[in-house]
Amino acid sequence: MMFQNRRPLGILELDEGGPAESSSLDPRPGGLLNPTTFDRPIVTEFVEGAWPDRVIRGDPSLEGACVAAARRLIERGAAVISSDCGFFIRHQAAVAAAVNVPVVMSSLLLVPTLLQQLAHAHKLAVVTADSRHFGEDLLSLDNPRDRARVVIGGVEGGEFLRNALMRPPIRTKVDQIESEVSACVTQLRAEHPEIGMLLMECTGFPYATNALRRHTGLATYDITDLCRLTLAAVC
Repeated sequence: MMFQNRRPLGILELDEGGPAESSSLDPRPGGLLNPTTFDRPIVTEFVEGAWPDRVIRGDPSLEGACVAAARRLIERGAAVISSDCGFFIRHQAAVAAAVNVPVVMSSLLLVPTLLQQLAHAHKLAVVTADSRHFGEDLLSLDNPRDRARVVIGGVEGGEFLRNALMRPPIRTKVDQIESEVSACVTQLRAEHPEIGMLLMECTGFPYATNALRRHTGLATYDITDLCRLTLAAVC
């Protein structure tokens, strides 16, 4: 394929207890780990010790392992570096400082830009895997008026997060992901009718993005949109 000649997208992966090549599950169409999503090869490196629960809670001791994994991706030719968990945004600054390519660790980097796309009367809804650990540090919004325009909802308590926290993780069916994310969005819109746009924090949610766009009529963004934008700016 033509995209085999293009520099790859490098992805920091959650630790599943083995080498990246050991996974027996093929990447799903439309997902972050599928090269056809970007018309580029994908290279991955596990972040040692980055079990999902540690990343979601925000374990600061993982920062060195993130930087080390990012440098390995650079050695393998990565043109852009991302990650397979939006909560890795806590290590965005450290990774960006350690490499010489664009770094987009999380779709949450889009929050300030998306707020500027919206009329001031509208709100941005962020859908996360676990809102219980979604702190203010993940948004990086200093202006209280901007923060007031962001509402957070999560799918904690559902099958998706339970499966993700297993060791090793269990893959959740796409229709179950769509159901949980849609239910979260429905509840958020009932509580906040001013919602005018959606942002998916979790890298497992792009499988539900198109369904949300159809069902809600709202512009909906996820990590694959941010990666496409960034990859379009590099060779």
